[in-house]
Amino acid sequence: MSDTFQAFRIHRDNDTVAGRLEALTLDDLAPGNVVIRVEYSGINYKDALAATGTGPILRRFPLVGGVDLAGEVSSSQDARFSPGDKVIAICGGLSETRDGGYAEFARVDADMLVHVPDTLDTRAAMAIGTAGFTAALAVHRLEQNGQRPDAGPMLVTGATGGVGSIAIDILSARGYEVTALTGKPDQTAFLEALGATEVLDRNELQIGTRPLESARWAGAVDNLGGDVLAWLTRTTKPWGNIASVGLAASAELHTTVMPFILRAVSLIGVNMEVPPELRESIWQRLTTDLRPRHLDVIASNEVTLTELPDCFDAYIGARAVGRTIVKVG
Repeated sequence: MSDTFQAFRIHRDNDTVAGRLEALTLDDLAPGNVVIRVEYSGINYKDALAATGTGPILRRFPLVGGVDLAGEVSSSQDARFSPGDKVIAICGGLSETRDGGYAEFARVDADMLVHVPDTLDTRAAMAIGTAGFTAALAVHRLEQNGQRPDAGPMLVTGATGGVGSIAIDILSARGYEVTALTGKPDQTAFLEALGATEVLDRNELQIGTRPLESARWAGAVDNLGGDVLAWLTRTTKPWGNIASVGLAASAELHTTVMPFILRAVSLIGVNMEVPPELRESIWQRLTTDLRPRHLDVIASNEVTLTELPDCFDAYIGARAVGRTIVKVG
């Protein structure tokens, strides 16, 4: 393909990392055996870190941003995918070691792809995106380890973000009592609309310092890390489970072994690089028993590639709410 197309590409000039819109050709993209005409992507916290250089996400430069994408196969050297197929790619090195979804065309390895499930279109797939997949995988892992609605309330931290808001939606639909922890108490109505029965202001949280605090939570989905995650280990009920999803507050964790040996609390890691069969299964479940009920509320914001560069500061400044869809094609 010799024609140019628009892309948001991230560069490092000396010690400065910055992204900008530019014209590329397929020859500018990383190798791959499937070419996709990208229709939609999304904005995740990791995208904002990469695009602004706030976090050391990219392993090579220059690189097209966007950790997820959905679109139509343009050409394929793999028998599993044919021109016209609608496909999804999340993570797999996108916007880290290989060019991502913020371009009108992407070239990826077939092993990264899944077909868009029959009951979704590409826009809905990116309304869910990496954040929704992460939330669904967290719920899957929690329940795999014995989490059940009758055990008591679940706490979701970073509640207004993409992962947090979809996690609340999914958990509530499955019968859990959900408490949302947020630094944006003005978003209480938004969180209650998703199914939260209680909203706690993170700014008023009493962390405490004892090895064990009063046990309150049957389990949690944590997007923050740091002091909040440490507090969760100390306040989770016996045999409860905490899914550790993110580090928006801190990558550090200062706690003791007491919650794990005296209350049998489980700390479960959630990572997007999953076996292909699990990836397929989670996407199918996102159309059935783990399907978010309020995507129209969560992903109400849509921007174009041209508008994209102005969006990242809201994520770095913790002002973003829900999911933002990027219309690419």
